[in-house]
Amino acid sequence: MPLDSVIQDFNLRERTHVFQDRRHAGGELADSLSEYASTEAVVFAIPAGGVAVAAEICRLLKLRLEALVVRKVQFPQDPEAGFGSVGPNNILVLNDYLLDVSRISHVVIEEQVAKARQSLDFREEMFRHNAPYPDLKKRTAILVDDGLASGFTMLAAIQFARSKGAKKVVVAVPTGSERAVELVLEKADVVHCLNVRSAPFYAVADAYKYWYDVSEEEAAAMLRASG
Repeated sequence: MPLDSVIQDFNLRERTHVFQDRRHAGGELADSLSEYASTEAVVFAIPAGGVAVAAEICRLLKLRLEALVVRKVQFPQDPEAGFGSVGPNNILVLNDYLLDVSRISHVVIEEQVAKARQSLDFREEMFRHNAPYPDLKKRTAILVDDGLASGFTMLAAIQFARSKGAKKVVVAVPTGSERAVELVLEKADVVHCLNVRSAPFYAVADAYKYWYDVSEEEAAAMLRASG
């Protein structure tokens, strides 16, 4: 699917430090998502960084906010890197290319997937108190994170929204690497990504003037404050 079908801000393309912070980015995305204001659409924030973005979208558009817990499956020698992601209901998405080139063993894959699922269970309790996810039949699911680096975490979120019967899956992120946006575009119905960058070395943080890693406790507090 051609990248020009992505809803983006061409004035922001390839630029860095275009958002003050996550809340500012959420406000800009709310403008892009205005057609969903005061509808039955459900906004799903991917913790932790996606919560501040999604909370601002929901505040401005008067939409329901839910946390959607998905976790990266990490390489054992490099926790910052991942070769896939897991989501609720035993959803598993693997990066087959990375697995081929890294030649990681099946035993290690299973171990790392189990660790990711354990982390997911912990976060389900923290962010959702193990509450059931809403039925999405005849509803639009808007999946929000603070950026797309590899895109594989978002793929698990999309797969989960499909499994809950969403009639339409919208991905909304302030920034994303061109490669990740292309990957996600294959699975979502619509992608809103205001700041698309094709540089070989992409970092989500570079889209923000003020960036810090949101703690799990802070994200949980934002979700409580949003009701």
